[in-house]
Amino acid sequence: MSETPTLDPLVLRQDRSDGLTTLTLNRPGQFNSLSQDMLTALQTELDAIAASETVRVVVLAGAGKAFCAGHDLKEMRANHSKEFMQALFRQCGQLMLSLTRMPQPVIARVHGIATAAGCQLVSMCDLAVAADVSRFAVSGINVGLFCSTPAVGLARNLGRKAALEMLLTGDFIDALEAKSRGLVNRVVPADALDIEIDQLVQSILAKSAVAVRMGKGMFYRQLEMGLAEAYDYAGEVMACNMMSADAGEGIDAFMQKRKPEYRGC
Repeated sequence: MSETPTLDPLVLRQDRSDGLTTLTLNRPGQFNSLSQDMLTALQTELDAIAASETVRVVVLAGAGKAFCAGHDLKEMRANHSKEFMQALFRQCGQLMLSLTRMPQPVIARVHGIATAAGCQLVSMCDLAVAADVSRFAVSGINVGLFCSTPAVGLARNLGRKAALEMLLTGDFIDALEAKSRGLVNRVVPADALDIEIDQLVQSILAKSAVAVRMGKGMFYRQLEMGLAEAYDYAGEVMACNMMSADAGEGIDAFMQKRKPEYRGC
């Protein structure tokens, strides 16, 4: 099922000269629900960014009153077959994995609600900054559907009991509770959201692109390893990182008490 033809793209992209790219989910009338076409549009942008040598940080935002209300339930009811559902959740899962596999850090900019797969989207971004008026829920259980795919991201961000409470009750939590449970990093007043995100972006941009890229890949890969294997792998990555020109420059600058001049190599 395709979107109704529109002049507006489903995902807006804005590139900044300092290496920041902002992707904005653009179905405000549907609270940015993740239709198949929306998932395709977002996947296309993420794939292009992952291959980019100039994009260093990504901010994922939502247009209108909400961040993302999850999957498009109308589309799902209009295509009620197991084959459609399998394809939809496979597509969604691939997109969520792309967020962790791309070399650039991805920051969720959360305002309004983030529910079901929208909450999953927040959990799978590397970092998240939320407005204090934001609310989060995995509410599928309220309509007879356990949010199994959002559970994957929640279980890797929250403690087990906290994640299961959200999944079994469908109840909303506010932004401060989401921060205390580990779903978001920072909570600020709504009018300070972009300022806070830019401060976080600038902190990352000031670091070596090589170290950030290698570090993000290492972080997610070692999570799935046993302890001894994780240390072996991390040691190898760190040794390779130490051989980079940026690491040499960073250490020299530290010893010489000056600002490093990273070259991204």
